[in-house]
Amino acid sequence: MERVDFLIVGGGMAGASAAYELAAHGSVVVLERESQPGYHSTGRSAALYTQTYGHPVVRALTVASWDFYTNPPEGFSEHPLLTPRGVLLIGRADQTAALDRDFAEGRRLTPTVERLDRAQALARAPFLKADYVDGAVWEPAAMDMDVHAIHSGYLRGLKARGGRLVTDAGVTALERRDGLWIATTPAGLFTAPVLVNAAGAWADGLAGMAGVRPVGLVPKRRTAVTFDPVFGDAADAAGLAGWPMIIDVDEQFYMKPESGRLLLSPADETPVEPCDVQPEEMDIAVAIDRMEQAVRFSVRRITHKWAGLRSFVADKVMVVGYDESADGFFWLAGQGGYGIQTAPAMGRTAAALVTGSGLPVEVAALGVREEDLAPARLRRP
Repeated sequence: MERVDFLIVGGGMAGASAAYELAAHGSVVVLERESQPGYHSTGRSAALYTQTYGHPVVRALTVASWDFYTNPPEGFSEHPLLTPRGVLLIGRADQTAALDRDFAEGRRLTPTVERLDRAQALARAPFLKADYVDGAVWEPAAMDMDVHAIHSGYLRGLKARGGRLVTDAGVTALERRDGLWIATTPAGLFTAPVLVNAAGAWADGLAGMAGVRPVGLVPKRRTAVTFDPVFGDAADAAGLAGWPMIIDVDEQFYMKPESGRLLLSPADETPVEPCDVQPEEMDIAVAIDRMEQAVRFSVRRITHKWAGLRSFVADKVMVVGYDESADGFFWLAGQGGYGIQTAPAMGRTAAALVTGSGLPVEVAALGVREEDLAPARLRRP
């Protein structure tokens, strides 16, 4: 039986970032059920850093992550973690109110956001149809994220601080004994006074093993494909790598350049059981249909298709904090589609709350409160 100060279940971005931060306070082991960490959600992300996406608490945590991503610790990565992309949130004439709403909300924390008319939107993205797009919201500071570099950086940093990742170590049983959590896994027994539940789509199931009430986590399928856009005039596809990400203001679809092709998603959120989720052909067809209504190119062949899990609780805000009914059981779950863009702030926040330090100053300064994240909020009548 291996004893540590902090036992983290789940080696995705949430678990890795928290482990990195906690390793500065004590001994850490991360238990990962798969043979490689980040397999289910972290490795299947659209990988965009945008400060205007999600609940106000999510946006605040994203803003609080900016400094880390643009100026990471020395040796964290050999490559930039963020590279310029820009996001164009587009809308038809009947979506004007939604564009105005998102513009107003986005400017609260991100003053560089701009409201564009049709001509300005088409100047940014001339591949859009003029009779479809009526206006847009432009976020120039939105960035592509190097998910592999970020995740690897956290895991390397964890190791450098004396922490350890154990793969093929899915938890099969949990018990609390003499002030310690004991986790049974195929890789052995592990014990710690604090158990951090960063098990992603499996977080409620892990809680059940521990005799802890679930928080109502719902895993949802998100589908994506890549393809080569086909124009009547092939020259129109020039400069594809520099295109902005395009998102329908009601999130009916989004697309962005990806490794020389375009990535497309119908932005689906279909509830599923925790699993190695796979794409559905109907979702792919819906994505193509929605996109082709808005753009001047077509899809003839899908080059790659996949699906990932995005797990949400009812209010779509992360669950971060100790469970009120189980000593030493700490929730770090419900990241939804925001887990990577918020990882630096979430890692610092989790470590601070685990160790009883309160919210980091830079997070609290943006209006986030502990009760906004605590699992107790989901159990109130």
